[in-house]
Amino acid sequence: MNLSMRWLSDYVSINDKIRDFCEKMTMSGSKVEGYEVEGSEISNVVVGKVLEMERHPDSDHLWVCQIDVGQAEPVQIVTGAQNVTVGSYVPAALHKSTLPGGKEIRKGKLRGVESDGMLCSLGELGLTLHDFPYAIEDGIFLLEEPELTPGMPIQEAIGLNDTSVEFEITSNRPDCLSVLGLAREAAATYGGSFVPSVPVVKGVPGSPEDFVHVSVEAPDLCSRYIARVVKNVKIGPSPRWMRERLRASGVRPINNLVDITNYVCLEYGQPMHAFDLRDIGGAQINVRRAKDGERLVLLDGTDKPLTSDMLVIADAEKPIGMAGVMGGENSGVREDTTTVVFESAMFDWLSVRLTAKALGVRTEASSRFEKGLDAQNCLPAIDRACELCEMLGCGDAVEGRIDVDHSNHELRRLPLEVEKINAFLGIEVSREEMNTMLERIGFGIDGNDVIVPSWRADIEGRADLAEEIARFYGYDNIPSRCYGGSVQGKLTPKQKFEQRLVANLVAVGCYEIATYSFVSPKNYDRIRLPEGDPRRKSVTIMNPLGEDTSVMRTTIIPSMLDILAKNYSFRNAAARLFELGFAYVPRDGEDLPDEDPRVAIGFYGAKEDFFTMKGAIEALLRAAHIRDWDVQAAPDVPWLHPGRAARLYVDGVEIGTFGEVHPLVLENYGIGTRAYVADLSFRALFEASSRVEVKYAQLPKFPATTRDLAVVCDRAIPVGVLEAAIKRGAGKLLEQITLFDVYTGAQIAAGKKSVAFSLTLRAPDRTLTDQEADEAVTKALKELVEVGAALRS
Repeated sequence: MNLSMRWLSDYVSINDKIRDFCEKMTMSGSKVEGYEVEGSEISNVVVGKVLEMERHPDSDHLWVCQIDVGQAEPVQIVTGAQNVTVGSYVPAALHKSTLPGGKEIRKGKLRGVESDGMLCSLGELGLTLHDFPYAIEDGIFLLEEPELTPGMPIQEAIGLNDTSVEFEITSNRPDCLSVLGLAREAAATYGGSFVPSVPVVKGVPGSPEDFVHVSVEAPDLCSRYIARVVKNVKIGPSPRWMRERLRASGVRPINNLVDITNYVCLEYGQPMHAFDLRDIGGAQINVRRAKDGERLVLLDGTDKPLTSDMLVIADAEKPIGMAGVMGGENSGVREDTTTVVFESAMFDWLSVRLTAKALGVRTEASSRFEKGLDAQNCLPAIDRACELCEMLGCGDAVEGRIDVDHSNHELRRLPLEVEKINAFLGIEVSREEMNTMLERIGFGIDGNDVIVPSWRADIEGRADLAEEIARFYGYDNIPSRCYGGSVQGKLTPKQKFEQRLVANLVAVGCYEIATYSFVSPKNYDRIRLPEGDPRRKSVTIMNPLGEDTSVMRTTIIPSMLDILAKNYSFRNAAARLFELGFAYVPRDGEDLPDEDPRVAIGFYGAKEDFFTMKGAIEALLRAAHIRDWDVQAAPDVPWLHPGRAARLYVDGVEIGTFGEVHPLVLENYGIGTRAYVADLSFRALFEASSRVEVKYAQLPKFPATTRDLAVVCDRAIPVGVLEAAIKRGAGKLLEQITLFDVYTGAQIAAGKKSVAFSLTLRAPDRTLTDQEADEAVTKALKELVEVGAALRS
């Protein structure tokens, strides 16, 4: 919102520097983005009066002019313009002057004749015919302003010296998208009074119903519609003061009637439209929903298809405007317009927003309606437009108005809880002071209650009232204080655990990835998930971006395989990735699924195999302080190789699966090398880690004893089963067990394998004897025999 300071002065007297004004308005809640002084790029350009003119001696089109610029002697300026005459007042750019765009003017010679400057056209001053309709486009700008004096700065002479302040208006304050709204804020900021004038329309005898009939078929989308008629319209340029204010507000002047609608929109914040009565078929205005298949050519010339969820302004035959967005092509004001119907209405903000988005059209009107305007503002705005018509002499307003009103006139009442507001803000303000602050911005006071004005729909409770008190009390006046009690910020146990897992995975060379939680249902086929598997039952997204993102994933594996496949397609020789993400498991009878946090790990590369994945998981378990786990073969995991897949258990609870990706799955994803994935339950890992009591022990004082143990067993027996047997037998004396050899050569019977372990034995309170160490090994051998292993001879 660009605010003209000259316009603001009609309502509030501001005797302050512009920088201080901007700072104070920002501190009171109306954020200023910046300000601009009109004509600031122009310097040393003054009003000049042409005293003499003679032909250039060496040119038949140049004139040598003597110009009175308020100095002791006239200056000589050579010009090629043919519209200059003796006695004309012209803008004279003198030596060392500047023009918009950084153009510099210096004295020089034109075909041997001295020229001390330049006479300026409209364009050279950054202006157009819309700003000064009496001028000509090609030629020198001949000034017709009253009370011109040679030497007067051109900015002062033509009113190019206003200051425009740009405000950033938040979506909850549409009332500040107006001069009146910002004037109210400025008055409250400076502690002054704000009493807006009430429009007075003299009117001519008659009734609007004699010209047009109005009906509203969709009151849910149009809570108020007011129409007034102006006849005997005379189209012409607006007066200079109106053009100046529109220009300072960033609006191009067009003609008096169009300028009036723009002026009222800026002044009151209420968008308006003026219909040419000739274009209203059947003299009937009907606010209704569009019909499917209807079309409308807008004022900008674009032909738009309409749907039944759009609100239109229609005549007896067809739509003539999009409600709250833009009028139709033939509904606007033309040069021969004689009778207009002013529209001031309140349209549903959501309807306007959806319509503007569907049509791909965003206008000044739609951007205001989208924020939710005040229905009670429609009446003074349309009266102001009629008042301006009478002031400018561009038409006669017919008495009376058509007002179809379905709006709510009841004002919201809120209790003013002084003690709670003071406690909330940490200040001490009396009820009387609060009442004064609120009354300055239009609030009413009724005993201990506050009457919220109709234009403040954002005020809903005590916190909103507290904000109003705080911004006019002064945020910088509120003392800093510490919160009472003890407030300690720290990570939760789950957050600490997550950080520990992430740090460990990064330490083993993994890069973290983040993937979308919504996937394609085709992914279940790609990972060979059988029909009838519960994981195929996904939550379907109501408004998906496309089929590839239409369901919430029930397993995180397809997402990991997608990223592995992308890395492979980019010719990355190896990859180690992990993700902490969610799988979404539907729950019977529940609308929302269970969010199951998962840890996914993915490897591929020349140095990767099943055991590097297993080692990474074991490192992860150690980081979680989990010492006892079990790994079992898992030939039934659909996306894993049946002979190279495993399940991980802790205390009998399944943690997840890992292994080599099935060759058919690799083919489905276009991965041309072996890959390995793991899918672990973060929740199960956290719960298992939470059960572990971490204890710290002193470094051992006594030496350890080592024994090597080699056994022969069936090839099908996992090494983990043998390790578990040794641990059971050796008991507490076993400090560490290390696998160092697996042999299946010629010296071993067919179907058998030799497995060798190194055992580290130690007692915390003494040096073990050979007999104690041998007894521990003997017990371990007995347990090994129980699982089908024998000492290798």
